[in-house]
Amino acid sequence: MYCCGKCGETFNKSGDLKKHQGIHTGENLYHCQECGKTFSDSSSLKIHQRIHTGEKPYQCQQCGKTFTKSTHLKNHQRIHTGEKPYQCQQCGKTFSDSSSLKTHQRIHTGEKPYHCEQCGNTFTKSTHLKRHQRIHTGEKPYQCQQCGKTFSRSNDLRRHQRIHTGEKPYQCQKCGKTFSDPGHLKVHQRIHTGEKPYHCQKCGKTFTTSAYLKLHQRLHTGEKPYHCQQCGKTFTTSAYLKIHQRIHTGEKP
Repeated sequence: MYCCGKCGETFNKSGDLKKHQGIHTGENLYHCQECGKTFSDSSSLKIHQRIHTGEKPYQCQQCGKTFTKSTHLKNHQRIHTGEKPYQCQQCGKTFSDSSSLKTHQRIHTGEKPYHCEQCGNTFTKSTHLKRHQRIHTGEKPYQCQQCGKTFSRSNDLRRHQRIHTGEKPYQCQKCGKTFSDPGHLKVHQRIHTGEKPYHCQKCGKTFTTSAYLKLHQRLHTGEKPYHCQQCGKTFTTSAYLKIHQRIHTGEKP
């Protein structure tokens, strides 16, 4: 075994130790002509250059997906085999790759290394930070091909698309009613359980949804945010405004 005198890390080959020591000495002999990034060995440079060339020489025989690194292919293949060799010592949950385990462990440690410069909010994953930052930038990169509506998250787009497809994959086990969104199913199930988790601090009345609580609280605050453009009369809900407007339109549905 070959041991690094700086950090104590051990290697089976002297060549691997020599490459590693470049981290400590700052000796990076191999230079990427595309972006200027430097590496301590030629193999690391070669792998890096695939970012620029788009080369993905490692292919999954199961689904045909290609990868820049053999380790990425190996991790991917566990989707097909179901292998999850990395286990959390805290809760026993298992993962297909070490990076997923490391990210998961932040639930237990409370570590949130990704920090938003705009508002100071912190996150366990870089992807969560990136998604959050769209609140500040207003970026909505996911677009519905049916109606052109845009979304900041792919999940929001997927849920929206069910309006067009009519897909309702979430089913109530009590009555069989189906829903396009898991949140809608959860709210519906409160009809069966009687659960009313939203509580009015003024009178103690409880509600199945936060929206119903918000509407109720207008009784206490006197807020009437819906305004008739014809006569100026105001209402606590959009439904009441709509009913009122029939006086002006003459509509009798």
